[in-house]
Amino acid sequence: MFRSPKKIVALVLLIAALVVVYMGATHHWFGSASTQNAGGRKVLYWYDAMNPQHHYDKPGKAPDGMDLLPQYAEQTASPAEPSSALPPTDMANMPGMSTKGGERKILYWYDPMHPAYKSDKPGTAPDCGMTLVPKYADDESMAKMPMGTVTVSPEKQVMAGVRTAIVDRKPLIRDIRTTAQIVADETRIAHVHVKVSGYVEKVYVNYVGQLVKKGEPLFSLYSPDLVSTEEEYLIAKRGNATLGNAPFEEVSQGAKSLLASTLQRLSLWDISDEQIRQIDLSGKVSRDLTFYSPVTGFVTDRKAFPQASVTPDTELYTISDLSTVWATADIYEYEVPYVRLGQRVSFSLSYYPGKIYTGNISYIYPTVDSQSRTIKVRIEIPNPAFDLKPQMFADAQLRIDYGTKVLIPQEAVLDSGTEQQVFVVHPGGMFEPRKVTLGPVVDGSVAVLTGLKAGETVVVSGNFLIDSESKLKNAMSGMQH
Repeated sequence: MFRSPKKIVALVLLIAALVVVYMGATHHWFGSASTQNAGGRKVLYWYDAMNPQHHYDKPGKAPDGMDLLPQYAEQTASPAEPSSALPPTDMANMPGMSTKGGERKILYWYDPMHPAYKSDKPGTAPDCGMTLVPKYADDESMAKMPMGTVTVSPEKQVMAGVRTAIVDRKPLIRDIRTTAQIVADETRIAHVHVKVSGYVEKVYVNYVGQLVKKGEPLFSLYSPDLVSTEEEYLIAKRGNATLGNAPFEEVSQGAKSLLASTLQRLSLWDISDEQIRQIDLSGKVSRDLTFYSPVTGFVTDRKAFPQASVTPDTELYTISDLSTVWATADIYEYEVPYVRLGQRVSFSLSYYPGKIYTGNISYIYPTVDSQSRTIKVRIEIPNPAFDLKPQMFADAQLRIDYGTKVLIPQEAVLDSGTEQQVFVVHPGGMFEPRKVTLGPVVDGSVAVLTGLKAGETVVVSGNFLIDSESKLKNAMSGMQH
């Protein structure tokens, strides 16, 4: 009645095999039924909306908590880019998307565990049961792109607020606004001295601020040394008239030499030729002589007073010619390379509303202010009406023309401190990281010296997300190798 143990074990194994076959068929039937929704649409698999590359064979929740979404058989687009995720207009405007609802062309389907297996339609791999993954046409072009290039789905672009801008090439002009102080032109200041000691007799210019013209009398001076020299001159002149033609050469040369020396002494004491001629005509010594203004300008200092004793080191008048004035303006050190001699500068003063003055840069000072980090530049300004007065403050505007440059928004640049890069947009939603060399920044735009050309498109917002994707891809690539 009892069977042998071998027969019992064989019977048990047969029953177990039949149960497995039955359970597999049942699961296959129910699984097939679960792929049909109320509308009769076939579900290929379920995927995570935040990570579309993660596929599941049944509905539920993804590890990030999101509900899994179905991928239907009649859809030709990847779950990373479902055509119903965005309105057609928005999909067409996304970087790298086609005009046909944002569809990506599928070349074939393959087994992710064994990429050598390829199929012309979706399904599951026959050997391992894995869901076949689509191979897109832009994946082929991705392999030809530089390292770090990534593809970002339109959904992620929308969530990250990705915006783009076209690289433009146009003139770059910057207006520098600063303050300037008006000062006298140092090359047009005259200091009046006498070259002989004496006493001031009369004063013709007797207050500070008086406008005098060149050649107008300033004061008269009595000098004993000057009177003595005048007497010597008259004696030498009479002696030359008597002995200049003497038969003895030594006598005649001596008379001529004495006359020349006294005449030269008067000239060196700033006695004019006209004053000497008056002495010749009168034949008399003039007790006091008048001194005249050497320039046209305003008296800014005066020490000539009647009966005052003066010596050669006494500065009797300071006269400033204000028909041209200087303005000193402060320019930041990083702006100085773009400032040049002869550059035009415009000025406005609160004292004269609506009136604009112009001048040209005549000098750039060689030192930097250690506190403000600025360098002074000097501008020459014509001042024929004497509107501009020393120590006035003015608003200065200096226009810097950088020339025609390749420009992008400043926010498009990711600056690590040691290098700068931007993300260039390519068809198919691909974003290429590219290093750039930057120039000046003006009003939110930055000049690109190398790395970009006009007509390309760059990311100006949301580039931090794309940069994270790029770095992650590089890290994963490094781990695989």
